[in-house]
Amino acid sequence: MSGQVRARREFLRSAGLGAAVLAAGRLAAAEQAKRPNILFIMSDDHAAHAIGAYGSRINKTPQIDRLAKEGMRLANCFCTNSICTPSRATILTGKYSHKNGCRAFNRFDNSQQTFPRLLQKAGYHTGVVGKWHLHVEPVGFDVWSVLPGQGAYFDPVMLEPGGRKKQKGYVTDIITEKAIEFLKRRPKDRPFCLLYHHKAPHDNFEYDRKHAHLYADADVPEPEGLFDDYANRGEAVKRVTQKIGMRHTLYRRQTAGLTGRARKKKQYQIYIKSYLRCVASIDDNVGRVLDWLDREGLSDNTIVIYTSDQGFFLGEHGLYDKRFMYEESLRVPFLVRYPREVKAGSVSDAMVLNVDFAQTLLDYAGVPAPGDMQGRSARPVLAGKTPGDWRTSMYYRYWLHMPHFRVAAHYGVRTRRYKLIYYYGRPMGTPGARRETTPPEWELFDLQKDPREMNNVYADPAYAETVKELKAELARLRKKLDDTDDGDASSR
Repeated sequence: MSGQVRARREFLRSAGLGAAVLAAGRLAAAEQAKRPNILFIMSDDHAAHAIGAYGSRINKTPQIDRLAKEGMRLANCFCTNSICTPSRATILTGKYSHKNGCRAFNRFDNSQQTFPRLLQKAGYHTGVVGKWHLHVEPVGFDVWSVLPGQGAYFDPVMLEPGGRKKQKGYVTDIITEKAIEFLKRRPKDRPFCLLYHHKAPHDNFEYDRKHAHLYADADVPEPEGLFDDYANRGEAVKRVTQKIGMRHTLYRRQTAGLTGRARKKKQYQIYIKSYLRCVASIDDNVGRVLDWLDREGLSDNTIVIYTSDQGFFLGEHGLYDKRFMYEESLRVPFLVRYPREVKAGSVSDAMVLNVDFAQTLLDYAGVPAPGDMQGRSARPVLAGKTPGDWRTSMYYRYWLHMPHFRVAAHYGVRTRRYKLIYYYGRPMGTPGARRETTPPEWELFDLQKDPREMNNVYADPAYAETVKELKAELARLRKKLDDTDDGDASSR
């Protein structure tokens, strides 16, 4: 018996994963090689509505769209906490923020079980290149080269097992080159799992010279809600400072001589053009990797996923950034190509969450998920066979009360038609949160009648029964997920 097989069996016994998994450990190397490769591509803050396959009216992404044409687009994929570090921790662990320990920007506990760690133990060659943002060295990877913190757009330093290495060039190109290098050097007798993570299009939205000409001769269409006056909304969104056109936020120097609507319009154009130029570089580089897989004959047996760590406001509600439970921030893109199981050109409206990603990938790899993961494998959804008992509601919680843009901590429930949000207005001991409190308040949106979330109907008597039902569903989800701290809304 080889040392690798012996070590794997010992891991499986210590993990208590059962006889079925031990049997899987006896797979011959040839059988293991038949398991799918995994290429998990994730950008930072790439809104679904800035992708052609999602009907973007402001840009085109032909390379990313290849995954939709050759695979499936999830129309209702959501994050559970719209902020970078918590989202990444959720994706790795298959657990909500209160269970994986990353409620905000605190250090990730890398002794936890993660899907790359499990895949590595099961014989996968694993790697991560690009943005990591978990404030600790990666564990569970045979190869890793990651940005420290947010990293730089130009000439970035990369952290690797041998230390810090400065790279020359534009970060999106560099990360792609490292991804292709990983693929070229991988062991050919083992399946691989590569996390290929872009920094872009995170602020400060620094684009490269190659894409600087884009949108130079025309304005990008403005979203309908750019000049939102926040009538019929709660105080939470009125109070925040992540608003385009405010004097202390975006592009002060470039718009110093402007006021009012003219200032907002100018700031929007600078912002959105910079953002979309960053996206264009991602799109080109994703195409490079897809072309490489095609040339090497790996496309048929490689699961390729394109997603983002969360959504992003592109001027809707007059906002940029994320954090809120509003649709633009909550929704994430999820495109998957796997010719052996996923029908080309298919679309699913099933509600899939980033807490499901880990279990989904483990399922494809034939590795049982630990019992403490809180998601569910979306493999049947991606095969076009959504189970009858698939979720019809989801739970969201943003923990980081007030330090960034004065966004209040909140949680809520989203169903197919409604969204109920509770701003509980307290820090709850979250690392980095401010100690101040804000008055608790509710928002309810009827997404069927009001898809842009412009009219809070919480106090409308016509929705009284709906409010009651949604509060009950919110309480049920919180109990099920064991998120029952004293932010409980039952008495408010």
